[in-house]
Amino acid sequence: MSHSLPQGFRFAGVHCGLKNDPNELDLSLILSDRPATAAGVYTQNLVAGAHVIVDRERTPGTGFQAVVVNSRCANDCTGEQGIRDAREMTALAAKIAGAAPDKALAMSTGVIGTMMPMGKVAAGIEEAGKQLENSEDAFIRAARGMMTTDTVEKVVSRSLDLQTGERISIAGLCKGAAMIAPNMRTMLALMMTDAALEPWDAQTLLAETVEESFNCISVDGHTSPSDTVLFLANGAVRAEPLLEADRKRFAETFAEACRELARKIPTDGEGASHLITIDVFGCVNREAAKTIAKKIANDPLVKTAIYGADPNWGRIVSAAGTAEVPFAPMRVGLSINGFELFRAGTPLPFDKKTVSDSIRENRDVHFKLTFGEGDAGIRFWTSDLTCEYVRLNSDYTT
Repeated sequence: MSHSLPQGFRFAGVHCGLKNDPNELDLSLILSDRPATAAGVYTQNLVAGAHVIVDRERTPGTGFQAVVVNSRCANDCTGEQGIRDAREMTALAAKIAGAAPDKALAMSTGVIGTMMPMGKVAAGIEEAGKQLENSEDAFIRAARGMMTTDTVEKVVSRSLDLQTGERISIAGLCKGAAMIAPNMRTMLALMMTDAALEPWDAQTLLAETVEESFNCISVDGHTSPSDTVLFLANGAVRAEPLLEADRKRFAETFAEACRELARKIPTDGEGASHLITIDVFGCVNREAAKTIAKKIANDPLVKTAIYGADPNWGRIVSAAGTAEVPFAPMRVGLSINGFELFRAGTPLPFDKKTVSDSIRENRDVHFKLTFGEGDAGIRFWTSDLTCEYVRLNSDYTT
């Protein structure tokens, strides 16, 4: 697939020795050739990683020209030394860009409680600086340098023709396969555009969009200390603020790109054999719908049933009932993959083998729940729970 990359950004991904396999990339560098506005949304876990602490101090703001990302070492729970290492990483990246030391941001992912091997990281940043390109290959390599247990790189791009005649681009890359829970934030992601935005405009747009995308996914219900979504807008194509007529279209395109990128994470959930899309309709407000969807998404009995292609719809309805959201059970309806199994609080006859086959033979599984309490709804994504997930997470550090 050909990607429309924003102008004025360059990318690199290298192996610097954080991973044992020399063929696996473990450090990424993204540079903006001109100062960019930066915004960020971060984990709500009280145990925040060192890079989160540093990035929070700096965003939203202007003048940023670099983001450095490493895998294998999360730099979480590493005390004052971890914060010093995060600052050094950003200073080294900023130097490559010719920017002030505090005009770069960092993201780290991997094992918690491991000190950053700064000798390897410094050498990796220097090497990445030599490989920077605005090319699809470099973009993909940067995405691969972020990967931990991901099985595939996760990238997205969009282009948008403005009424001024300019064509701007939006692109993003992210990583995430486990320790994924939507309470922002749920993984590492970087979104970029060659349009110009003011800091608080960028921050508002990012925060609102995250609620509809990265905050609507879950793999295992665990919010990582490292979770970060960054957004850089460098104005390389459109240096002036967007016209009012283009602002809404830009926001819609940006949200569409974020949703696509977010969906890639549970699709690649550790050991996942199914992506589960949960549509909840008819709630009194969006928060009620999200609470119900999240409860279903994180329920291990629901997730294991889908792994086994078992149309055990009672688990889904029961999980909704534990979400502590008031609703009338006699108004509830449920369908799986278009097969209506439950209506107005009453089970419907269905062929179990047919529904089971529809789950087994399709990687994508769809739940539709209706509650008849109001007009609000939400779409949420999760993955099934497999034996491979248990294996991967039982020996992650050994």
